Amino acid sequence: MSTPNAGQPTPINTTCPYCGVGCGVLLREARETREAKAGEVPGVSGDSAHPANLGRLCVKGASLGETLGDHGRLLSPKVRGAEVSWPAALEAVASSIKAAVDSYGPSSVAFYLSGQLLTEDYYVANKLAKGFIGTPHVDTNSRLCMSSAVAAHKRAFGGDLVPACYEDLELADLLVLTGSNAAWAHPVLYQRMKASARPGRKVVVIDPRQTATTELADLHLALRPGTDTILFNGLLVWLAAAGELDQAYVAQHCADFDEALAAATVAAPSVAAVAQACDLPVADVETFYHWFAAEQRTVTAFSQGVNQSVAGTDKCNAIINCHLATGRVGKPGASPFSLTGQPNAMGGREVGGLANTLAAHMDYDTPGAKARVARFWQCQAVADGPGLKAVDLFDAVERGEIKVLWVMATNPAVSLPESDRIRQALKRCPTVIVSDCVAHTDTLDCADIALPAAGWGEKDGTVTNSERRISRQRRFLPLPGEARPDWWIVSAVARQLGYGEQFDYQSPADIFREHAGLSGFENRGSRVFDISGLANLSDEAYHSLAPTQWPVPAAGARPPRRLFGDGRFATEDGRARFVPVQAILPAQQPCDDYPMIVNTGRIRDQWHTMTRSARAPRLLAHRAEPFIDVHPDNARDLGLENGAMALLESERGRFVGRVSIQAGQRPGEVFVPIHWNRQFSGEAVATALTDAVVDPVSGQPEAKHGRARLRPWRARWHARLLVRENRPQRWRADYWTQQPLAGCTSWWLAGKAPVDWSLHGRDWLGGPPQLVMQDSPMGRFRAARLVDGRLEAVLLVERDPELLPAVDWLAGVFAEEEFSAATRRQLLAARAVDTEDIGALVCSCYQVGEKQIERAIAAGAGSVETLGAKLQCGTGCGSCLPELKALIAGAAGVAQEVGAVSALLSSDTGTR
Repeated sequence: MSTPNAGQPTPINTTCPYCGVGCGVLLREARETREAKAGEVPGVSGDSAHPANLGRLCVKGASLGETLGDHGRLLSPKVRGAEVSWPAALEAVASSIKAAVDSYGPSSVAFYLSGQLLTEDYYVANKLAKGFIGTPHVDTNSRLCMSSAVAAHKRAFGGDLVPACYEDLELADLLVLTGSNAAWAHPVLYQRMKASARPGRKVVVIDPRQTATTELADLHLALRPGTDTILFNGLLVWLAAAGELDQAYVAQHCADFDEALAAATVAAPSVAAVAQACDLPVADVETFYHWFAAEQRTVTAFSQGVNQSVAGTDKCNAIINCHLATGRVGKPGASPFSLTGQPNAMGGREVGGLANTLAAHMDYDTPGAKARVARFWQCQAVADGPGLKAVDLFDAVERGEIKVLWVMATNPAVSLPESDRIRQALKRCPTVIVSDCVAHTDTLDCADIALPAAGWGEKDGTVTNSERRISRQRRFLPLPGEARPDWWIVSAVARQLGYGEQFDYQSPADIFREHAGLSGFENRGSRVFDISGLANLSDEAYHSLAPTQWPVPAAGARPPRRLFGDGRFATEDGRARFVPVQAILPAQQPCDDYPMIVNTGRIRDQWHTMTRSARAPRLLAHRAEPFIDVHPDNARDLGLENGAMALLESERGRFVGRVSIQAGQRPGEVFVPIHWNRQFSGEAVATALTDAVVDPVSGQPEAKHGRARLRPWRARWHARLLVRENRPQRWRADYWTQQPLAGCTSWWLAGKAPVDWSLHGRDWLGGPPQLVMQDSPMGRFRAARLVDGRLEAVLLVERDPELLPAVDWLAGVFAEEEFSAATRRQLLAARAVDTEDIGALVCSCYQVGEKQIERAIAAGAGSVETLGAKLQCGTGCGSCLPELKALIAGAAGVAQEVGAVSALLSSDTGTR
């Protein structure tokens, strides 16, 4: 296998593997080998030349170097749990596929792909499945985040086409963020929005919760969950009634306006009706509508809070309708803008990664498309389709219709709704093949064949971000163990199946050239996605390819950066389509048994199911445990205390997390994070609470709206356990969450049953402790185990979780080869006498804690600028700025209250 980057000079420009922003990353040094000194990580910084981020990185991107290394990696192929050679593994995969096709037909084989794959990986997998195996059942986890936006774009514009670019977020005079907590989910874009603030620029944030993003808002519309279509239908009706439509634009460039307006009028006849349905003040709705009418430069950016709904496609089209009605599509600072979730969700769509598409933006229902793709691929025929979308696909797995399922670079046992049922379906499937770069995930635990895949830094290819920009991910590390790139694995299986001539790729550049060639094959301007201008890149030109926005046709002038600015769309007649949108509310409505609405989403420092981000200890410091955000009224009524444990129960699953009382929650609603899984916590999989109900157009599941009952989860004891090396658990706890720390692995633990710690403590510590302190009446137990003078394990137990000490100092002791007698005496106190207690982490970039910040504020640091100068917090990625402002405001509020009380007590009329 070729090594295209061997000998390439440092630094290396590559692309971040997290969200769809597609930030450029600069590696300040390349690794010629995998050998490194303990604690050494490659230097990572933002690439100032990359147009997506202009040098900015969020804390996840800045921590990428800390996620590298071989620990916990899948390094050898495995068949039925036994390590085997690659030839044996490839034979096992190919024979399973062949046997299923021979006995049950091609549709008994399915592929489930991922936005974490590179475009070249995606292309080869789709080609093998649809072109040569003959199965249409190829879908992707992008179905879970972007498919509603895709369907809406197709209905309105005639293709899966995002008209805007990132510059529009800065040019807009009105920026509307709906269903998007960009400050946490797309931090670099949020920082670009924040940096572009100017007098007169307005920001509207539409979100049921008060989030970090609302700190940017001039107007926050905390609408009732699921009522987005009503709000935007009402906007369309109001624009028409107020005479604020661009009549000429609608007449010249659009169709079906009257039908869309009639449907909107039924759903949202007046501002008062909208306000009542959305649970918003009438004045706030009117303000939003007036601002939208007044500003020609308007961008509406939307993401998972809109997409992940039983009416997600309609929500997207309701937004697009308003932009079409005002002629604000594809113009500088004026467009609807779908913010992509994953780094290569768009690249996967380009090559046909969705079950209802072919490749190169061709569809099954387009006349001649199947035959065209078959001619290009030189296969007998492309699979009849469309295939099964993600939720339907796993339903077919559960029914036994899928005999071979190949999962690549994703974790459906955690990410799909009704996750407990998905795990059982995987276990019943005759052959589950999983390609992944880590040794253990919830999905890998169900695999019959495990294939070690290359990870970020080890693989080479391209990704496409939210603004249609193709960027290179470049290899700078050698492959660990037997790991191989996904394109290599799929091509090797194809050769094993007898398709060697069509899969004779020597490098990712070969695949990219073919992919680009297909985009222009018999195109003649009929498809906007056209990168045939890149089809003849030399290997050298591919390796040095700069970030490039498509389309890039081989002939003719290079199109502008924005699409549809000339008013011509990708439909047959060139007109955009208004889409009539009905008001469809969420499927899972609260009831007497399950009265709480459950909202799920991302947190600031984690990514998806944590297989990469949890490898960096500092990324688990900001939110170390699964949590449940609860409104103060609900907490009071249910007897919940901040920091205590609570249980959410739905018809199908449970979620145990720590209570976080948040005034920014709407009463009757809770928020839980999506990231924790069964590798990191006992009962904290958010999808266990959501039903497998989907948007009927896109097939995207309604991940943002579940229902459950909430009650206290009371424990007899709470504990922290730290061990030098992760090892099989010899203890049992009713609640557990793993938190990797620098130098050791730790757990948060709690239990309902009494434990005789003096008798069973050794089971938790892995052997007899040398240091013990116990106060049974107080429910306190602390013990440390030392081996050859080194700290091996520490157990801290309290009846009240608030009394558990911070363990940052202890974690550092694990790295010491020898420590002093003073340190030994301090082990059970869990801190050195001269160690500062920093409190809960707020700034991940510079490891600044809440107590440090509070002390600085008390000493006179009354602004985020002063705090940044003193502690550096807020000067990195900026994601902590809303929390810094909240701490400053909280301190000011306390000071004001104390001052008022003092004034009252000192006045003549005061009570003394």
